[in-house]
Amino acid sequence: MGLRWGILATGGIAHTFTRDLRTAGLEVAAVGSRSIEGAERFATEFEIPRAHGSYDALVGDPGVDIVYVATPHTAHAENAIRALEAGKHVLVEKPFALTRAEAERVHAVARRTGLLAMEAMWTRYLPHMRRVRELIAEGRLGEIRAATADHSQSLPVDPTHRLNDLALGGGALLDLGIYPVSFAWDVLGAPTAIQAAGWIGETGADTEVATLMTHASGALSTTLSSSRGAGANRAQIIGSEARIDIDPAWFASTSFTLTASDGAVLERFAPQHEGRGMQFQALEAERLVAEGRTDGEILPLDETVRIMGALDEIRRMLGVAYPGEAATTGGTPA
Repeated sequence: MGLRWGILATGGIAHTFTRDLRTAGLEVAAVGSRSIEGAERFATEFEIPRAHGSYDALVGDPGVDIVYVATPHTAHAENAIRALEAGKHVLVEKPFALTRAEAERVHAVARRTGLLAMEAMWTRYLPHMRRVRELIAEGRLGEIRAATADHSQSLPVDPTHRLNDLALGGGALLDLGIYPVSFAWDVLGAPTAIQAAGWIGETGADTEVATLMTHASGALSTTLSSSRGAGANRAQIIGSEARIDIDPAWFASTSFTLTASDGAVLERFAPQHEGRGMQFQALEAERLVAEGRTDGEILPLDETVRIMGALDEIRRMLGVAYPGEAATTGGTPA
């Protein structure tokens, strides 16, 4: 028997995720919003049995096993803890929290309650990234020398928009940059050193972020993110024997080519599945819970926390601090 999902918040990402849950045949038991009207509209759209007019009511629903947290960044930790304390597993939309300190608080509650807390970094669970990790593990690329990825979009410039409001965790880094930074960790492991530069917009939020990271093997990774211009959104992993070129948009379900150093195409991977692909992270959460596990190997909770620390460090280098946060706040790469 699968898990009974509760959807916490009813914004755009909640719609996309719930649609993919339905595509995968998973059970959506309830939805919660800050207003009963919003919850009922969402429930009607997706034929969800129960609608709740508060987040507390949702997490208190005995017919819910796991909660998908889809609120703005600033409320991720608060709502994840709310659900965990109510005895529910959680899948928390990325970024897992606003800062490493917040992520550590969620981590502590998850461990104390013995429940699954997992970041919804959906890219890691997509078919093409699973195959990429297999090729690396098989040694098909030889020694990995470098990886690069960009995530650039033309997003709203309205200073009152969530994306540009520091009070709501706005900025390119947490919305866009987290993808290529997490990608670098995925293929090269934790960085041993980070350098970052960026462009700060009129509201004080970062609009462009570039990173150069060194990893334990000596391999380098570079990332570039922008909220003010649409880029190619490609990713590449370069090895001594072959490279992988991931097609746009690399962070969504897509294809890739494995090419030998002499130019010969060794493999062309093109996944076939229904939906956008957000169901794969949900299926992984269901598998872990069914096996009685509270953590996974694709993105362990400890790694999620450490990535939040790296994002803190990048923001420190950019001079970006959220309201109430000291400007010198920052984590170490590890």
